[in-house]
Amino acid sequence: MKNNKMVLVPANEVQFTQVKYDFQQVQAPRLAGLLLKLFTILIEAPLIGSLITGYLKKQNKMNEMLRNTVIPEPPMFKPEYPPQEQEAGVVDLEEEGKPEDRVESALRCLPHHDPAGRWNSKSTSFRYWKIRDYAYAYRSGLTTPAMVAKNVISAVEECKNMVPQMPLLISFDVEEVRKQAAASTQRFEEGRPLSILDGIFMAVKDDIDCYPHPSTGGTTWLHNVRPVNKDGVAVSRLRSCGVIFVGKTNMHELGLGATGMNPHHGTPRNPHDPQRYTGGSSSGSAAIVASGICPAALGSDAGGSIRIPASLCGIVGLKTTYGRTDMKGTLCSPGTVEVIGPIASSVDDVLLVYAAMLGSSPADKISLRPPIPCLPNLSSGADSVDSLPLRLGKYTEWFNDVHSPDISDTCGKVLTSLSEIHGCEIVDITIPEIQQMFMAQVVSYGSESLCSLVPQCQNGEYKKLALDSRIPLALFQSLSASDYVAAQRFRRRSMYYHMEIFKKVDVIVTPATGMTAPTIHPSALSCGESDLEVTGAFYSSTNCASLMSNLMKFAVTANVLGFPAISVPVGYDKQGLPIGLQLIGRPWGEATILRLAAAIEQQWQEPKKKPIIYFDILKAD
Repeated sequence: MKNNKMVLVPANEVQFTQVKYDFQQVQAPRLAGLLLKLFTILIEAPLIGSLITGYLKKQNKMNEMLRNTVIPEPPMFKPEYPPQEQEAGVVDLEEEGKPEDRVESALRCLPHHDPAGRWNSKSTSFRYWKIRDYAYAYRSGLTTPAMVAKNVISAVEECKNMVPQMPLLISFDVEEVRKQAAASTQRFEEGRPLSILDGIFMAVKDDIDCYPHPSTGGTTWLHNVRPVNKDGVAVSRLRSCGVIFVGKTNMHELGLGATGMNPHHGTPRNPHDPQRYTGGSSSGSAAIVASGICPAALGSDAGGSIRIPASLCGIVGLKTTYGRTDMKGTLCSPGTVEVIGPIASSVDDVLLVYAAMLGSSPADKISLRPPIPCLPNLSSGADSVDSLPLRLGKYTEWFNDVHSPDISDTCGKVLTSLSEIHGCEIVDITIPEIQQMFMAQVVSYGSESLCSLVPQCQNGEYKKLALDSRIPLALFQSLSASDYVAAQRFRRRSMYYHMEIFKKVDVIVTPATGMTAPTIHPSALSCGESDLEVTGAFYSSTNCASLMSNLMKFAVTANVLGFPAISVPVGYDKQGLPIGLQLIGRPWGEATILRLAAAIEQQWQEPKKKPIIYFDILKAD
């Protein structure tokens, strides 16, 4: 301490062995109904609001970290990566080539799969249909995209009429689906399918442009001030491969929450337990895959928004390296923490979709200098995890800091198995300043969200947002320019720590979430809720468990530092709710985490639980 200020030593002088784990959970009241409305009025009031936000910052020691700390590092306003070595056992992809060609290369990388045997199997064990199962059924004349489209349409309509409702899609045009399916069917009849993805039904999160659908971002009004005239880049690449887009999926409004709740369009239900949240903000994308309606979907991820719902719904979600995919045509394109990525029921299908959509923007190619994209060669045992043993980093105190021991025990058993069966080395690691890294992500995302939103809110639209969205925005408005710069200084320190760790390990392994799917409170459905666990998760410092911090605890590293990360299902808790394991890779290390995820998926061969809400779209009568 110096003159009542904390003076940090440079990051390269920090002794990792002396670091103590001190991630602080959140305690805050749950607000809904009248209390939520009253609190929103108060926090938005000019004088009282500043007192409330000031109190919350003080409780959270936010000013202590951002305003009363001397941070020697210069700011890092977006991820900056040192040069990375080429991953081993990979197949390079032509980034400038056609998406269809990349998908064909990806197909050759996949392990053996017997779709004919699967189609004719009498087994009662539950398994999701893979993209290759759809392709086999189409090419064998067992069904057509037009026939499957009828089942998709029927399932979406049935979800609308469920009690409770299952509002998966914000925008859904039956005739548009039929038109795309008819075109795909004709291509198969003429013997000229565009790729293995031709006739595959996908949904797109409502913050990614997919023409002719509007992009509302989960609001009731954003599409009126931001019209959509063409597909986003990633959607365009998938469309060129023959993908049939079902519509725009529901989401937590503007991505400002991790539960997936949306009082405007309805809250998607977890297919494994309709009384629980899917997780968010890519809630509809995860639910539509987990319920079997689509084998894959697109989501966006600024704080775990792909990986959290994938984990809670028992499927696979990939967050790519910042800059690996072009963000043009998304609501979040100007940001520095958010990316778009695939959600699917299997690692194989994530890999296929990722191959089609990847490709950096011209600006990112200049500033980030991404290496040639590549995929793991999973087609033979020669390049398996066994022949390329990996070093897996585990920060034990962080790993075990979860809401239920079911999660740490299940994930820990997977690591033990990887060590015993595949020869992976489990390396104990320590990560300094986790709390500061968490704060850096919140300040970065909050500032960037506010900057993007303010120009769109010139005619009173702000008041049309849900109450649980307005509260975090009020908190973000209290941030200063110096807060933002200080957060970026912490960001550079965190990058240094992690790049030092990656000299010793290949992958950092954590649970995907600190809790399984939380219960939906009926009082939250009409106007939302704030525990302040949903909004104040970053503004309190007491050591009690909370919803938001348990959901996001392990997610933000990959966002604030731009690393690739994947959530893969590994089991269930005692209530039968899915548990996910997260793999965080080096910059541009998608191939490594996909290889490891595939090994984990193959290893976990016990029958999966069939979700309570599930539709057999491919083989429906």
